[in-house]
Amino acid sequence: MNGGSLPANVKRTSALRRVPSLQDIHYRCERGEEGDVCAFELPPDAFPITVEALTGRLMAIAPGDTFLATPGHRQATRSVSGSVPIGGLVPGDHYWVLAYCGVVGEPAGDSPLNEEYVGRVRYLGAVCGDNGETLNIRQFAVTGSAGTDRKAPVYLILGTSGNVGKTTAGVAVLRVLLMQGHANVIALKATGTAAVGEIAVYQDFGAVEAFDCVDFGLPGTYPVGREGIGDIFGKALDFCLSQPADALVVECGGDFLGANVAFLTCLKARRSNLKIVLAAADALGAMGAKQALAEIGLTINLITGPCTDTPVMRERTEALCGIPAINLVSSDPGLRSSLLGLAAMA
Repeated sequence: MNGGSLPANVKRTSALRRVPSLQDIHYRCERGEEGDVCAFELPPDAFPITVEALTGRLMAIAPGDTFLATPGHRQATRSVSGSVPIGGLVPGDHYWVLAYCGVVGEPAGDSPLNEEYVGRVRYLGAVCGDNGETLNIRQFAVTGSAGTDRKAPVYLILGTSGNVGKTTAGVAVLRVLLMQGHANVIALKATGTAAVGEIAVYQDFGAVEAFDCVDFGLPGTYPVGREGIGDIFGKALDFCLSQPADALVVECGGDFLGANVAFLTCLKARRSNLKIVLAAADALGAMGAKQALAEIGLTINLITGPCTDTPVMRERTEALCGIPAINLVSSDPGLRSSLLGLAAMA
């Protein structure tokens, strides 16, 4: 099997959103590496799966469909984790969709495989450009060297795990900044799995621009010790900090341990006065996060998340951590006023 061709309207997952439309899509049977534009088939006897399309909508992949996605790594605390096998994907072999955005690889250990996007697919080959080169999302990343750092304040959103309200906290900080007259605010979902829907939330609430890992050539999260990750993060931060913005809101996906420490190191080297909002699942998690961050020289300014869902939990979190805690989904105007004073600490 040497390869094949696909129609221009073949289904494409959102990890490829920066890749331009292709009229003639040809793939060849070669190993697929991280970020390569690749063709996959959902076997005819499989169940349908649901992934994110280029537009951010949920898109069904039906049994027998061929679609475009990319090999990649995923490190997740509450869902599927996996990686690209050493040597890349082998044409004709079967792998798994690991994320809504179309990251494909081998699942790790006993990762839960009951998510609607998870499915076993057959790798067909890598898509070629007009000059015969293998297409990779890095070729379509944000281009141009970063300009001078404009010294915009950075508001960093961290979490103790996935699904603890980081995006909710980031949007709340964004809204406060806009209320205070900061007209140009940029959002960066710095680590975590790419998703058009998530960065679109920041745009919906007023961010002039929103970026995630795909914009900087990375299809998803990354394993600990990944070679060159510091350079990728450095370029992403330098680009965002050189933009004409009044503030930068940064959401650090998942938790801030493990591989995410590399990102925090890059950010801390560029900003010593970070304003940090922590989303924590419980009071003990918040206390542990405070201690872990203190060890790398970072201080939390505000705590939110499920640890503030009731008055008792919120009071306990404040007592244990000595840091103001606010429930950002509460309609209490007093809490909103407190956020206005605590979150916008320019």
